[in-house]
Amino acid sequence: MADSAVAVDLGGTWIRAGRVSPEGEVTQTVRAPTPQAGPEAVADAIAELVRRLGPLPPGRLGVAVPGPLSVREGVVFEPPNLQGWREVPLRGMLEKRLGRPVVLENDANAAAVGEWWRGAGRGSRHLVYVTVSTGVGGGLVLDGRLYRGATDTAGEIGHVLVDPAGPVCSCGRRGHLEGIASGPAIARWVLERIREGRPSVLATGRPLSAREVAEAAEAGDGLAREAFERAGRYLGWAVAGLLNLLNPEVVVIGGGVARAGRWLFDPLREAAREASFDRPWRAARIVPAALGDRAGLLGAAYVARKEGGISGG
Repeated sequence: MADSAVAVDLGGTWIRAGRVSPEGEVTQTVRAPTPQAGPEAVADAIAELVRRLGPLPPGRLGVAVPGPLSVREGVVFEPPNLQGWREVPLRGMLEKRLGRPVVLENDANAAAVGEWWRGAGRGSRHLVYVTVSTGVGGGLVLDGRLYRGATDTAGEIGHVLVDPAGPVCSCGRRGHLEGIASGPAIARWVLERIREGRPSVLATGRPLSAREVAEAAEAGDGLAREAFERAGRYLGWAVAGLLNLLNPEVVVIGGGVARAGRWLFDPLREAAREASFDRPWRAARIVPAALGDRAGLLGAAYVARKEGGISGG
């Protein structure tokens, strides 16, 4: 039986490391807070977590990292959730510490691969993954292969322009999907409406999260439901463009905001149906992600095992 793979999922708040069997089972996990003292401290923390898993198996270590990054060069450029990082040669830093070859992968790409391999897209050849959380990201598996693009930056679904007159996105440009449909954007829209005088149980005068908006929507709050109707509609329009462009079999929606369930998915599916052509719409399923925080570990392990590329099922 082939050895398990070791994978790491680096986030802005937590680092998770785990062993993944060839069959796609996460058999062991450890985690630690992400150091805020810069890349060297993060590399040290990753190496320590990996060592806690025990002896390393042969082969590459897969590391999912917030993008943008270059898989080919092993360099992380300016990830939004890791402040102070700029052109960090993370692959070389980890290889020096661990004595093993390392494959870096964009975290949304890794999650897309995980969902394709053992999650909601299992058995498909063409998958689009969209994660809706603090930001909006995505990954593409086309004809059974992860599609990275010419410079390893494909899949940035959150930075598709959906409203030229819309709010400024976290990237500094106006009207991107992330600036309208991410968790912070949903909460911000609700607070703006409350300041205009709209009634809501959320009018407490304190900071607000998308999770609280989802809870209020479930409890019957009209403004909260309108917020998810708006976000879902914009997501659906973006998904319709992907259906028409790529003709996938499945669109997987993950991330914390997706836990709002029907309040997000109903308007999303309706907008996608109205804006897409009939044949790609009928060919596709739009479904919630199945793996939770295991998706990145599974995808990073799969990519590492395939030595940087994926194929098959």
